[in-house]
Amino acid sequence: MTCYAFAGLRPVVSPDAFVHPDAVLIGDVIVGAGCYVAPLACLRGDFGRIVLEPGSNVQDTCVMHGFPGSDTVVEEDGHVGHGAVLHGCRIGRNALIGMNAVIMDGALIGESSIVAACAFVKSGMQVPPHSLVAGLPARVIRPLGADEVDWKRNGTSCYQTLARVSLATLEACEPLTAVEAGRKRIELFSAVTLQAMRREGES
Repeated sequence: MTCYAFAGLRPVVSPDAFVHPDAVLIGDVIVGAGCYVAPLACLRGDFGRIVLEPGSNVQDTCVMHGFPGSDTVVEEDGHVGHGAVLHGCRIGRNALIGMNAVIMDGALIGESSIVAACAFVKSGMQVPPHSLVAGLPARVIRPLGADEVDWKRNGTSCYQTLARVSLATLEACEPLTAVEAGRKRIELFSAVTLQAMRREGES
């Protein structure tokens, strides 16, 4: 990972979190146990504090930042999809932020809620627990069912597995010049789990 100390503060990363070498952590950043931080994510703690609580994930090209004195927090088992921007907000326990969503300052996404892909959550919005949120600007669409919350948990558990496997097996290499005969596939997850992951892009 690429880490920078800033104003005397160094990022803190739990030994069993996985932060990709191409992610960037600056200053007051705290990454908890079992977290997964994907390539090209930028966690910039040069104004406010950035916190990933245990078991959460922040995927490729996400940005986390905040105004001076603010905390930008993803609570335990939070799940932040590709390209999302979190600025001075709080993502509740077991909540999911869809791909390319934007969550603005002072917003609170309630526990086990889902914010749809490309939604824009305005500053100060308070999302109740177990809610589906979508739109530009975002609004609460309806309560979530137990099956939807379970689907979200399954997706997050995939990223927790990915963190463990990445810690154990990821290494830099040179590419092959041709596809080898009988090339195997990566088989980390069950068919049920894969179905849950595919639904993530529909949120």
